[in-house]
Amino acid sequence: MTSQPVEQTFQVLPSLLSSDFFRLGEQVRELESAGCRVLHLDIMDGHFVPNLTFGPPVIKSLAEGTDLLFDIHLMVTRPDDWTEAFDFPNTRCLTIHAEAGYHLHRSLQKIRDCGKMAGLALNPATPLDVLDYLWPNLDLLLIMTVNPGFGGQRFIETSRRKIARAAELIRERSDGRVVLEIDGGVGADNLAELAGLGAQWTVVGNSLYTHGDLAEGHRRLQTLGERAWKPNRP
Repeated sequence: MTSQPVEQTFQVLPSLLSSDFFRLGEQVRELESAGCRVLHLDIMDGHFVPNLTFGPPVIKSLAEGTDLLFDIHLMVTRPDDWTEAFDFPNTRCLTIHAEAGYHLHRSLQKIRDCGKMAGLALNPATPLDVLDYLWPNLDLLLIMTVNPGFGGQRFIETSRRKIARAAELIRERSDGRVVLEIDGGVGADNLAELAGLGAQWTVVGNSLYTHGDLAEGHRRLQTLGERAWKPNRP
């Protein structure tokens, strides 16, 4: 396994939203054995999106049982209220939605003050213009390639242009420092292409958990992405 920091490498991030909750701990151990380094955790409040998932007690239990890093995606209406609730040692990144934030600059700074990577997620219809004055405060950009709220959705085809343009902006505005993440409808059939467009962290859900052998499925997708991805540097 590479010793490079995860923010400098390509990563496949399993989404726990698609896991078998009855076997949650067992599946996390399977992913560890496959060399997985980061888990993607979707936190939904039933308001920002029409679904409820897990909260701080579940994530706290995971943090006590694994050394894997957490990429926490806050799909909530009041993200500032949740920042400290998910401030666990495993938490590497906290991502809020541009559509939910009233004061995005302040919200991103609050996350950084906790010592975490500050991420901003954009829904499929949200333009990249919202980033114009936020680049100095941003560590990760999450492009939603499905509408948030449910797993198992099909990739929105127009997202390809958005991913490619986001990669260009990361090179131009952050000297390649910001991580480009994508989430939704990613699998073996399109992962390499999307990594080639600049997607550095790719969230995978149903396409991974329905593979059969979870560890082998993760290794296969990680290899596909590593071969295709090139750092988004000038």
